[in-house]
Amino acid sequence: MTEPAFPDVRWGRDPGPAVMKVITGFLGSKGGAWLLRHFTSVDARVLRNTAGRRTLLGPFGVPLLLLTTTGRKSGRPRQIALTYLREGDRLFVVGSNFGQSQHPAWTANLLAEPNATVAIGGQEIPIRGTQLAGAEADRIYQEFVSYAGNYGAYRDRARREIRVFALARR
Repeated sequence: MTEPAFPDVRWGRDPGPAVMKVITGFLGSKGGAWLLRHFTSVDARVLRNTAGRRTLLGPFGVPLLLLTTTGRKSGRPRQIALTYLREGDRLFVVGSNFGQSQHPAWTANLLAEPNATVAIGGQEIPIRGTQLAGAEADRIYQEFVSYAGNYGAYRDRARREIRVFALARR
């Protein structure tokens, strides 16, 4: 039997559709996005200090990973906590940037150097990121919207093409 490409990690339990609708409705607002943007930097420290074993959003069952890219200008490691979705042997992440008009820096870093790492479930895993396009990118982004409605609000507010990436183990 082969080992899965990525560990199957469940941080907490799914709070159910009614609670998720309230939470994601708030997070889709400008104030909620601002709060989450600042909260994410704190959560990244928790993920970093626990090698991806713990997260502050764990009680809500949010699947989070810690992505480490190489800064395209500095050449230094850059880390960001991201929600991910899994499909087969790939993970997917999106550069919604909480609905801001500019792309998040990590997406430009991953485009410049697609080899990176993710910390998830206590493991640091080398990955290669590939930007998706067209129907596949649209389908995956819609999966994020279905998972958490705030991603629809982010897309509407951003008024730009949101970058969608597949992460595959190297």
